[in-house]
Amino acid sequence: MTDTRVSNMSDTATLKPDDRYQQLLARLGSRSFIEGLILPALGILVFLLAWQFSANRIETSLGKFPGPTQVWEQIENLGAEHKRERAKEAAFYQRQEERNARKLARDPDAVIKIRNYTGKPTFFDQIITSLLTVAAGFFIANLIAIPLGIVCGLSAATYKAMNPIIQVFKPVSPLAWLPLVTMVVSATYTAEDPVFDKAFLNSAITVALCCLWPTLINTTVGVTGIDRDLVNVSRVMALSPMVHVRKIVIPAAIPMIFTGLRLSLATGWMVLIAAEMLAQNPGLGKFVWDEFQNGSSNSLGRIMVAVIAIGLIGFMLDKLMLTLQKRVSWDKSAVLR
Repeated sequence: MTDTRVSNMSDTATLKPDDRYQQLLARLGSRSFIEGLILPALGILVFLLAWQFSANRIETSLGKFPGPTQVWEQIENLGAEHKRERAKEAAFYQRQEERNARKLARDPDAVIKIRNYTGKPTFFDQIITSLLTVAAGFFIANLIAIPLGIVCGLSAATYKAMNPIIQVFKPVSPLAWLPLVTMVVSATYTAEDPVFDKAFLNSAITVALCCLWPTLINTTVGVTGIDRDLVNVSRVMALSPMVHVRKIVIPAAIPMIFTGLRLSLATGWMVLIAAEMLAQNPGLGKFVWDEFQNGSSNSLGRIMVAVIAIGLIGFMLDKLMLTLQKRVSWDKSAVLR
């Protein structure tokens, strides 16, 4: 084995420049390289050209519709604003430390107070807020949906009892849930020193109510469709109900469960942006609405930056779920898309 490797390495090392060039051309012309890099890059290039061509011909009340060049300028502007805001925050805390140090020098027993920085959240701060909110709503939803879906899949009676409720509430718009959630949270969450802000809870619960159903339905379908041979093996081995669920049900239903999780996460991300716009809760949705209301010459470009960021984050969240599915799935050879 070692001799073979040494021989291959020596052969590679002794290749002539022309031979290496031919190998490079062969790799660049391979089907996997074309499908994995060339075709996506070509699609993006065509999209950018079509976008720029169309943007130059669209005139709005705020000026021309922003093309890729204008959007890139606004990305740089938003990055610069974020750096300036962080510098202001650092200076704010530095002044506090110096002031408190002088106070302690005069009176060692003095009570020191640290005030939080209350500057305007930047575009990147809004992204973090939205990600935390959708993560909280997604977690709450699936904490309910997966166990309930397993029970509905295993018990026909439970499914028949729950199905009318699922079918009634599944199509309800998040815009209908939001006012109800806001009123309930305002009436019940009355702590003097709350752990979570009410706006955060409103958005998270609204997300949870809307992304509950895809995971619940897909988990139920996945559990119901388990191979009967696996069920018979469990009966022959006299597995307890919990062991049956852990060793048979969940591994067999993983593909459908993750299909529901991916749909739920995509739904929750879309719902969150709409909820933040409607309720003016902190996040990307509020950023879009504020820029729309601002009506400056840069507003359309900034909104397009937010639109692209929303799409890219949704894409990355889906890829994250797909990667997680590959890690936990028992069938490593399955093709996942």
